[in-house]
Amino acid sequence: VQLVESGGGLVQPGGSLRLSCAASGFTFSSYAMSWVRQAPGKQRELVAAITRGGSTNYADSVKGRFTISRDNAKNTVYLQMSSLKPEDTAVYYCNAHQFADDYWGQGTQVTVSS
Repeated sequence: VQLVESGGGLVQPGGSLRLSCAASGFTFSSYAMSWVRQAPGKQRELVAAITRGGSTNYADSVKGRFTISRDNAKNTVYLQMSSLKPEDTAVYYCNAHQFADDYWGQGTQVTVSS
């Protein structure tokens, strides 16, 4: 099983980034997918989630700014981030879960700074 995140980097406040998470080794379409972030000195925070059927939910802090989506044909989940703020700075992790299965990627750093 592999989850490989990409797309992180340094961006100015107000800017945009799109994170991608490429999955392999399991039946991607059967799993709910999430993006979770962890800022220095803070606990992990669920940012966005998408069910197998495509229903989504978001943390209040990112509603209206972030969009999660999935492409089952490409085994990939995305996080489109807009109007980025310095407080969005964190390592962003991709997560796949179904019943007792819980898989994590290695994370990608997002830094929002001028």
